[in-house]
Amino acid sequence: MSFLTPLFLIGTLAVALPVLFHLIRRTTKERMPFSSLMFLQASPPRVTRRSRLENLLLLALRCLALCLLGLGFARPFFQTPIDPTRQNEQARKVIVLLDTSASMRREGLWTAALARVEAVLRDVRPEETAAVFAFDRELRPVLQFDDWTRLGAGARVEETLSRLRALSAGWAATRLDQALIGAAEALEDADKNAKLRGPRQIVLVSDLQEGATTEALQGYEWPKGIEVVLEPLKAKRPTNAGMQLLPDLEGAGGAGATEGGTRVRVFNAGESKREQFRVRWAGQPETAATEIYVPPGQSRVVFAPKPADGIAGEQLVLTGDEEDFDNRAFLVPTRIEQVPVLYLGTEAENDTTQPLYFLKRAFQQTLRQIVQVVPRKPADAATLLAATNAPLLIFADAVPDIAALRRFAEAGGMLLAVVKNAAVAETVGQLAGVENFAATEATVKDYAMLGRMDLQHPLFAPFADPRFSDFTKIHFWKHRRLPTDKLPGARVIAEFDSGDPALLQVGIGRGSLLVLACGWHPADSQLALSSKFVPLLYSILEASGGLKAQTAQYLVGDRVELPASALAAAVTGGPTGAGATSISTNASLSTSVSVSVRRPDGTTVTVPAGTNHFTHTELPGNYAVTGGAKPWRFAVNVAATESRTTPMPLEDLERLGVPVKQLLPRAPHAEEAKRRQLASAELENRQKLWRWLIVLALVVLLAESWLAGRTARTPVAAGAN
Repeated sequence: MSFLTPLFLIGTLAVALPVLFHLIRRTTKERMPFSSLMFLQASPPRVTRRSRLENLLLLALRCLALCLLGLGFARPFFQTPIDPTRQNEQARKVIVLLDTSASMRREGLWTAALARVEAVLRDVRPEETAAVFAFDRELRPVLQFDDWTRLGAGARVEETLSRLRALSAGWAATRLDQALIGAAEALEDADKNAKLRGPRQIVLVSDLQEGATTEALQGYEWPKGIEVVLEPLKAKRPTNAGMQLLPDLEGAGGAGATEGGTRVRVFNAGESKREQFRVRWAGQPETAATEIYVPPGQSRVVFAPKPADGIAGEQLVLTGDEEDFDNRAFLVPTRIEQVPVLYLGTEAENDTTQPLYFLKRAFQQTLRQIVQVVPRKPADAATLLAATNAPLLIFADAVPDIAALRRFAEAGGMLLAVVKNAAVAETVGQLAGVENFAATEATVKDYAMLGRMDLQHPLFAPFADPRFSDFTKIHFWKHRRLPTDKLPGARVIAEFDSGDPALLQVGIGRGSLLVLACGWHPADSQLALSSKFVPLLYSILEASGGLKAQTAQYLVGDRVELPASALAAAVTGGPTGAGATSISTNASLSTSVSVSVRRPDGTTVTVPAGTNHFTHTELPGNYAVTGGAKPWRFAVNVAATESRTTPMPLEDLERLGVPVKQLLPRAPHAEEAKRRQLASAELENRQKLWRWLIVLALVVLLAESWLAGRTARTPVAAGAN
C-alpha cells in the first residue's frame, strides 16, 4: 500500500492521547457534606497508588478511530500496473507553433527559430506525442500527431527537421489569434476520445511583435488544461522602419496617387535607434530622395518625390533602415478609364433648355475615369450600339429601333428613359412588350415634390443618411402619369407627393430599364439645378457597372478578384467613323477565357476559364494579367503591421485569457517524479479507499459513544441499589 499524502500519517500519533487519558487517576482532595444525602450509602471512588489501564474496549475503539482518520487523510492506494492505452492517454501532447510571417525575415530570427524548435522536439519523451504547425496569416501543418506516432522514436525529430528546412519565412502578416485557436482545437480533437487527459502544451516560437493580430482571442473561451509556453525570439538589430502606401483621396482603393503626389506613411518601431530615413523611387539616386524624421514608436505621412523621366514610378524604396524586408512599396500607376454614356435625342448640344446640355456638364473628370457623353440621333441607335460598348444609354425621344435597345438591355446594359413627352412613353411600352402603353400629362398645381423614395434601393443608397435625404427643395413643374399597372414586374423607386410614380425600374433580360416620369431640364423641373442631380446620375452610372471600383492594391495572401475586362475574350475589330468610341465594360463582356498572371519572380500562373479570382499572391510586387480583352495589373505589398516589430507585452495575451508561461529547462529527475505523482494520483482517484476509511471511522466513533455512555451509567445504577 502507498499513500498520496503520507504526511497525514503523523496524525496517527494522536493515538497516544486516549492512552494517557485512561492512565489519569482521580483522587479526592476535599469532602463536602450534603444533608440530603445523609441516608444514602457512600460509594467513594476507588483510589490506587499506581495508574493502570481500565475500559480497554473503549480505549481500543478510540485509538482505532484516530488511526482510521489518519489513514483516510493520507489517501492510501494499492499499486497496480497501468493499462498502456491509458498511459499513452496521460502522456504529454505538444504542438509547436512556428512563426513564418514577414517580420521573421529579420537577420538571425529564422535560424534561431529552427534551433528552438529542434530543442523543444528533442525534449519530447518517447511516450509523448508532438505536432508542428507553421503560421502567418494562415495555419499550416508541418507534422501531425499521427505522423509523429507512426514514425519511430529515433526518426521523429530528424523527419520533422527535414520538413522545416524546406520552409522559410514568408511575406504574410501574423494572425497570432487564429494560430493559437487552431492549435488549441487540434489538441482538443486529438483528445476528444480519451477518457483521461495528460498535460497539453502549445509551444509558441515567434518574435511576438506587437503588430500580430490578437482580436479573435477576445471572444474565445480557452480550453481548460491547455497551456501556452512562450519561446520568444529577439532580433540582433532593433532598428526597423516600414513604409505603407495610403489610399487616394477619392477612396477608390488606389495607391495614394493624388494631385500632390504619392502619399506614404513611414512607421518607426519603438526600439529603433535611428530616426532619419529617406524615401525615393527605385532607380533614382539617393540625392533625389525625400528625407523624413520619424521618432521611435511613431509614424509620419509624406509625399513621395516626383519620379524622374524614365522612371516607371511603380516601386518606392525606404533607406536608412537596418532591416529591409519592409522597405519597399509597390504600386500600379493610376490609369484614367474612359466610360462612355450614350444619349439619344434630337436636341442640340448647346441648347440650354434641353436635358443634354445639363447631362454633359454633370459628369466631371476624376483621377480614375472620364465619363464621356456620346450624343446621337435616335435613328442612329443601332449603329452607335454596334460601334460602342457602353454601360448606360439615355434616350429622351422616341427611338425607332426597339430591337437594338432590347439587345443592349438583355446583354446587361442599363437604359434610362427620360419621359419628357408622350412619344418616349410609347418607346418604354414597346421595350417592356406592352401594347397601348401611353402617358398622360399630370395636372400640377404650382409644383410637385417627391413624396416617397425607396432609400433601400442602390440608386438612393447615397442619400440614405438623414442629412442628404431631403428632396423637398426640388420642385417639379411638369411630369407625366405612367400606367405602371401595365408594366410587368415594375418597381417604383420614387413617387411624387400625388402618388404618381416618379422613377421606376423594369427588368429586361440581364439588364434593366429606368423610367423617369419627367425631364431634368428647367421646363420640367429644378432637378438639374439641385445638389442631388450629380450624385443621382453617378449612382445610376455605378449601378450600370460603368463605375465599378477595381482595387489594384492588395496585401500578401489576399484573394484578388479579376475584373471582367481582363477575363473576357478579346474583341476583334472596332468602331469606325468619326466620334466612334470602343471601350469594354462589364455590360458587354460575357465570355470568360483562360488568362495568365505573371508574378514578381517571373513565374507565370494560369487562371483557367470560368475562374474569376487569383490566390497565388505569396510575393510582394507587381502582377500582370494577360490573355483577356484588356491587360490588367495590380500590386501586392507586405502588411503594415509587420513593421511594428517591438515585442508585445506578455500581459496582453494573459488579459485575453491565454494561460501563458515561460519555457524552463526540464530536470529529468523532477519530470520523472512529477510523472510518478500523476500516475499515483490517477490510481488513488480510481480506488478512493479514503472514503471507506472515513465511513469506518464514523462507525467506530458511534460504537465508542454508545459504549462510553453505557460505562458511565453503570456506577450510578450500582450506588442507587
